[in-house]
Amino acid sequence: MIEQPSRTLVCSIVFLDLVDYSAKPVAEQLLLKQAFNKLLSSSLENVAPRDRVVLDTGDGAGITFLGDPEDALFVAMSLRAAARAESSGAIAVRIGINLGPVRLVKDINGQINIIGDGINVAQRVMTFAQAGQLLVSRSFYEVVSCLSLDYASLFSYVGARTDKHVREHEVYLVGIGTDAARRVIETSSRRVAPRRRAPRLIGELTEARPFGLHRIAFIGAPLAFALLVSGGVAVRAQMNLPQLAVKPASKAVKMVAAARVEPAAEAQPAPPQPPAAQDFEPEAPKARAAPAKTKNAARPVAAVAAPGLIQLAILPWGEVIVDGKSRGSSPPLRSIEVPPGSHVVEIRNTSFPSVTRRVQIRPGQSVRVRHRFR
Repeated sequence: MIEQPSRTLVCSIVFLDLVDYSAKPVAEQLLLKQAFNKLLSSSLENVAPRDRVVLDTGDGAGITFLGDPEDALFVAMSLRAAARAESSGAIAVRIGINLGPVRLVKDINGQINIIGDGINVAQRVMTFAQAGQLLVSRSFYEVVSCLSLDYASLFSYVGARTDKHVREHEVYLVGIGTDAARRVIETSSRRVAPRRRAPRLIGELTEARPFGLHRIAFIGAPLAFALLVSGGVAVRAQMNLPQLAVKPASKAVKMVAAARVEPAAEAQPAPPQPPAAQDFEPEAPKARAAPAKTKNAARPVAAVAAPGLIQLAILPWGEVIVDGKSRGSSPPLRSIEVPPGSHVVEIRNTSFPSVTRRVQIRPGQSVRVRHRFR
């Protein structure tokens, strides 16, 4: 993903801030920042480098996750737990998470940077948190709470908060010390970052796999089985060739022998045989059956209209309501299947006025609905 910096993406962003960092002496700031960077690096071990972009903000960091939204939750909760367990107690952080649109750009040094409303809202949500608190925006809550019951039980609604730009944000608090929080942290510690490396050909094939097997065994076994089957078919075909050649010859010999032994019997005409009773059955039932089949075959079949599709492109997010019925939030919702006809599509965002669109869909037709809340 990072190879295309001009794209606009919907990502999860974690914004972290060291409490009272600027009020400390420079010597303490240096030690505090080193300890913070160590904790942050440890929390990011299970996320592949190509799936994240880390920005150093001086008194904290901004992390954009290009992959799973759970990664942002895992890293934020792990860092908060590590900061609380720090023996010196000097590391106090406040954290905000948001799901929104960002754009990857290159800064003056040619490094990847993040701009956009997604990271701006993450910073605003972080400012609403107290020391040791982890707050998330409504857009992040709507997506992550639908993924697991443990995730849903983590959040508690705090309320609406207004930032310095008079923009209102609904925020949720991520709990501490609950059973769900412990299970989520345990799950994050068991996650292993995906290995992305160039194939080593023979090394890849001979690498040991689970149960003591090698990858080459998974390639060689089907090939050996195919060779055995094809060899068996060839041997069986060779064994059947003599039998196929003898059977027609022996039949011809028998016919010639029969013709030589009984020539007179073939010259005498066979006496007429009385016709069998079944040959005189009236064919009226057959004549009656034929029209019935023709009538059934000509019976028309009711045509079933193919459903249509509403494709969604909503930024940064919106709740989609079709004909008065909520169908979910987009993103992550990308398309909705609907019957042909006229439909009313309403898109709601808690921070902006709702938008209504009327679409007419024919059978099998796909209609795209786009909107960007500003």
